[in-house]
Amino acid sequence: MAPSHPHPPHALGRFGETRAREYLVERGWTIEAANYRFGRREVDLVARRGNLVAFVEVKTRAGAGYGSPEEAVTRLKRREIELVALEYLVRHRLDDVDVRFDVLAVTVENGVRVEHFEDAWRPEARR
Repeated sequence: MAPSHPHPPHALGRFGETRAREYLVERGWTIEAANYRFGRREVDLVARRGNLVAFVEVKTRAGAGYGSPEEAVTRLKRREIELVALEYLVRHRLDDVDVRFDVLAVTVENGVRVEHFEDAWRPEARR
């Protein structure tokens, strides 16, 4: 029987999202939604500071074995977050805010490190 991993994936993900919320609140953000869903798609955090709304994907890793957390935000995942963001903005009638997409990378190895990639990507132009 293989030894159990010291950080089960779901517990690690929940820890990372909790730490990400704390990190943003400590920096003046208000968390407007967590795990906001539209159909089967989801964005981890919707944060607001003044007129800026950030749709935040949180990626947590227990080490570098699977690459850096921010590298796990694929093109498909970005597109899904963009669709959820659009639905959120329409539903909440937020047509007068600035919007960006951020990634918070949480690494739990010899302590906890949080890296905030502000404006991590821009939506691709639609044809």
